[in-house]
Amino acid sequence: MNSSSIPSKILSSTRHRVFVVDDHVFVREWLTSFIEQQSDLCVCGQAEEANDAFTQIERVQPEIVVVDLSLRSESGLELIKRLQTLALRPKVLVLTMLNEVFYAERALRAGALGYVMKHETTSKVMEGIRQVLQGQFYVSEPLAKLMAQKLVGKGATPGASPIEQLGDRELEVFRLIGQGRDTRQIAEALHISPNTVQAHCEHIKEKLGLANAAALIREAVRWIESERRV
Repeated sequence: MNSSSIPSKILSSTRHRVFVVDDHVFVREWLTSFIEQQSDLCVCGQAEEANDAFTQIERVQPEIVVVDLSLRSESGLELIKRLQTLALRPKVLVLTMLNEVFYAERALRAGALGYVMKHETTSKVMEGIRQVLQGQFYVSEPLAKLMAQKLVGKGATPGASPIEQLGDRELEVFRLIGQGRDTRQIAEALHISPNTVQAHCEHIKEKLGLANAAALIREAVRWIESERRV
């Protein structure tokens, strides 16, 4: 019996359920269309922001979530952490433009199993989805080598950026500063108080050796511009 003679309801039950989280509708539609062309995969839902994604994922229970780290409200990194609290935790693959050197290890610590940059080919994305579905880690070869060097050296690699010293929340605040957000906007986006944002800013300045708020803004903007060139 070939697949064309199998009722669609039965055929769909054999396909792995994927949930897509990205704040760009074009990316969601492109990825959804490509996944639906695969005989072993199907999309069971999609969302553009973290809270809606979490609610839907808890309800539809996908096997894997493909998530961007740059979302409009709560970051994808925080969403990954929240997904670990579910009784039925989906596997997670990150698909993002954010530099893997600075974000991949954080995503893996948060609970993701894979990290793919958006400039990779669709075949790499599908390879990542299937490998993560099997419970295996999936990262690029250069990143795997870098992580192995850090593991052997039991610390940061020579020449590592001071930004790697920042905690996950500090890095998120730093990134939003670089995008031109003020304290109130950052507090609203991250669901924290303005005072907490200010405390994070003080810690960031201390860790990066920045003298004042103006220096912090300049460094954050420079950082965002460097990310866009990756």
